[in-house]
Amino acid sequence: MKYLPNTASLEYFPLHCVGCGMCVEVCPHGVFALENKKAVVLERDRCMECGACITNCAFGALKVDRGVGCAAAVIRSMINGGEPSCDCSGKGKTGDCC
Repeated sequence: MKYLPNTASLEYFPLHCVGCGMCVEVCPHGVFALENKKAVVLERDRCMECGACITNCAFGALKVDRGVGCAAAVIRSMINGGEPSCDCSGKGKTGDCC
């Protein structure tokens, strides 16, 4: 499942990656894969910002703001019904996410 495009707070630092594959194993949405003994981000927009990857990366190769951002707004809209309300521009209503 993709969330709102270009909003995930996920950051990847390949120089810190040792290719252990933990991010691939724990990511519930298949954001990562291993290629040439390193993790790669397949689809950043699939990130739901759960934090499983950073909890399991002992090498500091990943950073994500857990449970924030537009992914949280999408999840709330699934629970409560309706469309996600998110205005991350900082102007006007801040919506459910920022």
